Amino acid sequence: MATITHTHEDYHHHQISTGYVKKDILFPLRRWVDGVEIRNAKIAHLICRIIPCCCPFERDITLFGHTFHIPPLCKLNPLYDEFVGLRFRSLTYLSDVCGEDVTKYIC
Repeated sequence: MATITHTHEDYHHHQISTGYVKKDILFPLRRWVDGVEIRNAKIAHLICRIIPCCCPFERDITLFGHTFHIPPLCKLNPLYDEFVGLRFRSLTYLSDVCGEDVTKYIC
């Protein structure tokens, strides 16, 4: 089976027109999360349970007859894309390698 790898190197190290390079201090952590390989069904299930498929904070609240929408706040997490990728790799492992039905983990 082929291994899918993803790098954020170009995304997180910006070259600004003045020649100044802006460093991402979370880059080592991003690289570590991106490099996690899923090889165990128990770990894959745990990851799918811990990382939600949609933002749990997004909702509509009705107060005094007015509806207020709270937008998804998960994108404020600086590691959001890496966690979504890790969850996807876990779902793919469970589905493709283990042959399990992963519909219970999909919203």
